[in-house]
Amino acid sequence: MNRSFLILSFLMGLIVLSSNYLVQFPINYYGLEEILTYGAFSYPVAFLITDLANRSYGKLIARKIVYIGFVIGVSFTLLFSTSFADLISVRIAVGSGTAFLVAQLLDVQIFDRLRSKRWFIAPLTSSFIGSTVDTFLFFSIAFYATGIPWVTLSLGDLAVKIFVAIMMLIPFRFLLGTLKPI
Repeated sequence: MNRSFLILSFLMGLIVLSSNYLVQFPINYYGLEEILTYGAFSYPVAFLITDLANRSYGKLIARKIVYIGFVIGVSFTLLFSTSFADLISVRIAVGSGTAFLVAQLLDVQIFDRLRSKRWFIAPLTSSFIGSTVDTFLFFSIAFYATGIPWVTLSLGDLAVKIFVAIMMLIPFRFLLGTLKPI
């Protein structure tokens, strides 16, 4: 489990860092610039990682991966992607860290309570609720009163996250057999 734990922790940090960077860029095609950012496509993978760890190793290990991913992701975001002269950049870092921690820990708890249901119920439900909490916490902290259309961006972002969460059921089911269950 040690190697898997390290890989999952590193991947979690990488996803947080990538998503924090990508959320700064709206999708400028098809009129989506006010409702969608590129971060919406990468962030749901964090729930896949948490849910795989939770199913295979239990909620205590899943929480540890969340904490390690948080430290890695937020540290690198602060070091490489935050311009402290730019208030929105700082708010993105604070919003990301807060939303990530709250949503991922909520995901771990919900998943754990639903783990005895059919295989797809726990990851789908926990990812849906976690994504909703994460999205509204992040966008309100990062962009409230900035002139950026954060409500429409958050709704577009959430729609993509839900779609990606549904798609993440495929690798979840496939990868479940590769990790040694508890």
